[in-house]
Amino acid sequence: MDLKEIQNLIKFVSNSGVAEVKLETGDIKITIRTTLEGNTPDITYVQQAPMQHAMSAPIAAPASPTAAPVTPAAATATDENAKYVTIKSPMIGTFYRKPSPDKSPFVEVGTTIGKGDVLCVIEAMKLFNEIEAEITGKIVKILVDDMSPVEFDQPLFLVDPS
Repeated sequence: MDLKEIQNLIKFVSNSGVAEVKLETGDIKITIRTTLEGNTPDITYVQQAPMQHAMSAPIAAPASPTAAPVTPAAATATDENAKYVTIKSPMIGTFYRKPSPDKSPFVEVGTTIGKGDVLCVIEAMKLFNEIEAEITGKIVKILVDDMSPVEFDQPLFLVDPS
């Protein structure tokens, strides 16, 4: 299990409302506990050492994932998009631009949106969650392809609020 999979698991548990999750795969044991107040996860990550090593100390994973460093290309893109508001995914799931396959997309580039307008649907565990706009503006860019998996806090849309 790599760091990205662990980070995704932490995000999922934090947003799911589950109090505790234990995962054991091979020589790795992970326990994630959340508190009811702020859903802040308490993570215990232990990797068992092979028998030839005398001792192994548990390894604690960070409570919050660290952000990737910004590369110069990403910094340039960020500068260009600084005047826009980014609408991010509130959950892990599958992104859909349409309410059903035979319908037209909720929004297109250039669509003017208002607060409360449905922008897309994210399916998580067989539940379809409508994602509504929290701002008024115009869709400048759609950052995710239809029927693509999305992560928690992944940018979905760029909106020009002016």
